[in-house]
Amino acid sequence: MKNFKYWKRLIVVLFIVVSLFGSAAAQGDVKGMFIVVTSPDPQTQMMAMVLATQIAMKGKKSQVLLCGFAGDLALKESTEVILKPNNKSPQMLMKNLIKLGVTVEVCALYLPNKGKAMADLVPGVSPAKPPAIAEALLEPGVKLFTF
Repeated sequence: MKNFKYWKRLIVVLFIVVSLFGSAAAQGDVKGMFIVVTSPDPQTQMMAMVLATQIAMKGKKSQVLLCGFAGDLALKESTEVILKPNNKSPQMLMKNLIKLGVTVEVCALYLPNKGKAMADLVPGVSPAKPPAIAEALLEPGVKLFTF
């Protein structure tokens, strides 16, 4: 009976070790992040932009899709809300993401339903094409985050 308990514990320990290594290996397969922002809250928008920036700085591919109220971030005329501690706005970080080569798009429904045109968008932001978005979301190794 003593021998059985030993093997049982060993199997449990091995299972935990394999699970941990499997999780670490899976994270190593992460090729990029697809970030969808819909929240009208500036702090939530800022956190999405901060994380997208960190991902880009780590050399991973990231893509940002702004939908609904968050689409207003992409308008030239949008009001910027400066947040502490860095005294920056979500728009400032979004523009920096564009400079870093991150794709930033507004949902395909945003412009026509807002009564706006491409000329109203911040340079570097474009309307999303649903087939391309679907392909990006299905790409192996891409994780989806929503804010």
